Amino acid sequence: MEQTPPITRERLVKLGLALPITLVLAAGGRVGSAGAAPLVTATLRATPACGDNEEPTPEQTEGPYYMPGSPRRASLVTPGMKGTKLLLTGTVLTTGCKPVARALLDFWQADANGGYDNRGFRLRGHQFTDARGRYRLPGLYTGRTRHIHVKVQAPGRAVLTTQLYFPGELQNGADGIFSPELVLRNMRRAGGRWTARFDFVLDPA
Repeated sequence: MEQTPPITRERLVKLGLALPITLVLAAGGRVGSAGAAPLVTATLRATPACGDNEEPTPEQTEGPYYMPGSPRRASLVTPGMKGTKLLLTGTVLTTGCKPVARALLDFWQADANGGYDNRGFRLRGHQFTDARGRYRLPGLYTGRTRHIHVKVQAPGRAVLTTQLYFPGELQNGADGIFSPELVLRNMRRAGGRWTARFDFVLDPA
């Protein structure tokens, strides 16, 4: 099976994308839309955290809509975009609980109608973690069960490709690749947007 080539800093430099880390805030689909359960305020166990069993974040399929060369963006939200904003924060850690600085995170998601932009880079973008391994980022949408795609890579290491899921979704139980280990934590409404957290754990090998 053909493997996805690593997302290296050198590849990004060639594309003119290797820029300093910035914070990301994005929007996606609708909360409580037809056929979907509304998101709930909940704290759920997601990827193993430091002091837990120190297992890497599970991998999942890339899906058919990944596009390499996403731009570095401070926000995935564009004027007039429909959807409910979500601020997602977290940390990239090793299995030894050490923060991974300058880890690359490449995110992509569908819009409020469940469609992906396959010609441009709407709702697509990447960033780098800071010195403490921290990141901030995107949102929601309708479709399969709601999810956010992401590729995570520590400098010089293999790429982790996975998906993040939302708590309280009726479609979670019927989705063939849904994993409770990849559910966002600390999901709650704060003002006019939702906030959540997810910490990625990478195998240092």
